[in-house]
Amino acid sequence: MKPLFKNIGVLPAMAGLVVIVLLFLLPRFVESTYALHIMILIFISIVMGSSWNLLGGYTGQYSVGHCAYFGMGAYTTMMLMQFRQVPPWLGIWVGMAVALLVALIIGSICFRLRGPYFVLASIAVAEIFRVSALNLKDLTNGAEGILATDIPPLKIGGTIITDFSSKVPFYYTGLVFVLLVILVTWLLQNSKLGYYFQAIREDQDAAHSLGISLTIYKNVALSISAVLTSLAGSLYAVYVGFIDPSTVLALDLSVQIVLICIIGGIGTIFGPVIGALVLVPLSEALRSNVIGESLINSGVVSADSAFGGFLTENLSHAHVLIYGVLVVVVILFMPDGVLGFAKKLAFGKRKEAA
Repeated sequence: MKPLFKNIGVLPAMAGLVVIVLLFLLPRFVESTYALHIMILIFISIVMGSSWNLLGGYTGQYSVGHCAYFGMGAYTTMMLMQFRQVPPWLGIWVGMAVALLVALIIGSICFRLRGPYFVLASIAVAEIFRVSALNLKDLTNGAEGILATDIPPLKIGGTIITDFSSKVPFYYTGLVFVLLVILVTWLLQNSKLGYYFQAIREDQDAAHSLGISLTIYKNVALSISAVLTSLAGSLYAVYVGFIDPSTVLALDLSVQIVLICIIGGIGTIFGPVIGALVLVPLSEALRSNVIGESLINSGVVSADSAFGGFLTENLSHAHVLIYGVLVVVVILFMPDGVLGFAKKLAFGKRKEAA
């Protein structure tokens, strides 16, 4: 156990253990299905952000087409479950294999490009998959999407472990996925492979001069990132019970994945966690118009005013605008994300105290 946790202090390790225990106990004390719903969405977002972070944050390859791998996991799991009656906990593995295969093919082509050209290529790849899903109606059901009519119960032997009749099984599945991606990120950050990734991020030419194969290690980073992203897509598909190209293969989903890391802190283990904790509740508050209603009910804004009318009618559809404003604020005042900003504040206070 010592080699695994040698870089973690006693207090952070104990705090992390307490948080994990509390998260596992949470469904026993929380009866609100909406609260569990928000937590599941946060877990899915953390998995998406942490998966992208391995490629964008640690390797410096800014993909804006990660919805392709998210959609692969979602479509593979749902098609196998609906059309071939394959249970989702088996379909997830097939989705991971498909994402891995496609990542290797895409990486061998796109990693010949650098900088903005790679970003554009990643967007093009995502659009190819979205348009393909729209037009291959016999395979994907096209724009109509795939609706899950029934989720088979999870059995071990003849014993039913869960029938997925509530949100609790999805909660625990999401929590396990989060712990998995955080563990993978931590292991990579403290391994020789992770050092190779970070060397490529800092200076590709210098890394190449030291004997680091750029093509091989970029493809390794993309493969790991794609496989973990497909996990999030599979969980989302089974949980929501419906997918179509506009939800799991949309460009704005890729942008949201990147925003999770930008807001929380790119290239850090817990940056995507912070980003998801900010972005998901904000997104849900905008969709349900909680912010506008709260401002009007508290008397801060009059419901009869032009601004009040704007909040009532348009704020729930203005999430993209809010995201843009949030990114500008983060870039201007918190270039290292919320996590980096918090570290600077803590370091500044310690410096003043000393």
